[in-house]
Amino acid sequence: MSGEFGEEEQIEEQEGPAPSLAQIKHIILILSGKGGVGKSSVTTQAALTLCNMGYKVGVLDIDLTGPSLPRMFGLENRSIYQAAEGWLPVPVETNGVGSLSVISLGFLLGDRGNSVVWRGPKKTAMIKQFIKDVAWGQLDYLLIDTPPGTSDEHISIAEQLRFSEPDGAIVVTTPQSVATADVKKELNFCKKVALHILGVVENMSGFICPHCEECTNIFSSGGGLKLAEEFNVPYLGNVPIDPKFVELIENQTTADESLVESYGKSTLCPIFKDIMDKVLAQNRPARC
Repeated sequence: MSGEFGEEEQIEEQEGPAPSLAQIKHIILILSGKGGVGKSSVTTQAALTLCNMGYKVGVLDIDLTGPSLPRMFGLENRSIYQAAEGWLPVPVETNGVGSLSVISLGFLLGDRGNSVVWRGPKKTAMIKQFIKDVAWGQLDYLLIDTPPGTSDEHISIAEQLRFSEPDGAIVVTTPQSVATADVKKELNFCKKVALHILGVVENMSGFICPHCEECTNIFSSGGGLKLAEEFNVPYLGNVPIDPKFVELIENQTTADESLVESYGKSTLCPIFKDIMDKVLAQNRPARC
């Protein structure tokens, strides 16, 4: 991944790929030009789906203003520790189905109500540390949940990963035109920094009734497909709102089985399996 940046946007550049990423076969970024489109939910479900497919998966949460993945994976009370080789990611219980581990700023905040009031240079330093100093070990897939928009953090991410050759980005939108208009900026950003676009996912595309399981398009539909066609990139599929997924996330600490197993039985799992199959079918070359 490479691109051109103005002099005022330059940050310190690495001399090569981060050693911490050396044993990771595939790196996928989850992007969106707008907050509130369910980007973290898409990241979570992509990770759970890949794990159910038997892969070794890592999730890196660098959405510094809203690090929600510890909550999504039921890890809010966990901590990360420093070892000689770097920060150790927090494992998620899978009961032998693949493997899954998570790193997030949320583990460092103590209370999820705490806000992160940092200037750009400190955010840049934290992103650099997250990318360079985590002891992931061997992974099949690393999913990176990024902040919304096309801010300084995105330039930092692009600069830090330019030598590491990520597979590309899954771009998340919702059906409404107000969301797709902002996501266009994200797609243009990807083109400017030569980040391959793996495809567009339309999230919140309809509502699944918890009683009859009928899907109603409360936010309209088709915006993601039109966006993908306009930019000539793959359309990966649409994901409805399912209240049962919310229950699954909220009640996982009292469940009799792991989150990975519970999600594998959910109605959303086949939908995401189809999405991830389309990503994997692109046969992006493994990094190692």
